[in-house]
Amino acid sequence: MFPAVALAEELKKRGHHVVVVTDERAQKYENRTGIFDLEILKVTSPAGSILKKMKSAISLALGYFCARKILKKYKPSVVVGFGGYPSFPTILAAQHMRRHLGVRNIIHEQNAVIGKANLTVARGAHKIAISLPRVIGLSSEEQSRVAITGNPVREEIRKLYDEPYPQPTPDQRFNIFLIGGSQGASVFSDVVPEALSRLSEPDRARLHVVQQCRAGEESRTIDSYQKSGVSCEVQPFFYDVPDQLRKSHLVIARSGASTVAEVTMAGRPAIFVPYPWHKDQQQKMNADVIADNGGAWVMAQDGFTPDSLHARLLTFLQDPGILTRAAVKSKDCAMPNAAQTLADLIEDVIRM
Repeated sequence: MFPAVALAEELKKRGHHVVVVTDERAQKYENRTGIFDLEILKVTSPAGSILKKMKSAISLALGYFCARKILKKYKPSVVVGFGGYPSFPTILAAQHMRRHLGVRNIIHEQNAVIGKANLTVARGAHKIAISLPRVIGLSSEEQSRVAITGNPVREEIRKLYDEPYPQPTPDQRFNIFLIGGSQGASVFSDVVPEALSRLSEPDRARLHVVQQCRAGEESRTIDSYQKSGVSCEVQPFFYDVPDQLRKSHLVIARSGASTVAEVTMAGRPAIFVPYPWHKDQQQKMNADVIADNGGAWVMAQDGFTPDSLHARLLTFLQDPGILTRAAVKSKDCAMPNAAQTLADLIEDVIRM
């Protein structure tokens, strides 16, 4: 949702009317932003049991016909899909109604491996925008329609690109920001407090941890930090992510596309622990792009242990210059003009 909001902000500045079509989870954005109309499709995820897949298939079919009605209502010049099951029915409807309405369509892939929804509609897309220098899964013909735009981020995040990294020094607090993805990550609550408890008392006294935690695990996570004397703030969701990134010296996170885009925009060194159960390992490939440039370290979840994390953190605390150099490399991976570049592409497609 965040890349869509960032793009909507840019298009609104250019005088365009923006409508966001998505599922019920995004209704909270309507009043908060006030920059786009919101249309809701009652579609559900195809993940899960056979029964859930069947229900999802029915919801997607109904969503397709609902999307057709929405397109007839607004008669858009272009439809932009950001992947995921909520965007699929609308892009498909736009492709089927191309001749009738004259509507064009663009898909935007955030990850290093093209997702199933985008892959299904890629053949009919006028342009395929990608966030990273390389994306796996496209045919050679589809590659000919690729444009590298980057992944749009919120304006509050984009502003961090212009701010320097706060180089850690031995006499100041050392801030670690943990981002567990949309649902948190239990492994962070299991591993990080234990790893920190093995540091010396002076090192523990310097630390301040801000952790996005899985809902329901707040109490036991806080207790774990308090037992080792580490200052912490633990919540299931943080609305002040830009400020937390601004203060952080190190990020430990999953490596979903939006997280990687925001961390690199802020120019923060990171330890990425990719979500291990994606068949295509898209999060690992997202993280590898940054690690290969020297801006992050990738730790597989089965190797993300208290011992291995303790050893890495001890190295950082003893030689903070490692983090400072990685911060530069991290920012080198950012594309601060992603929203503008994607908006330019959209306007080009409208003029085709």
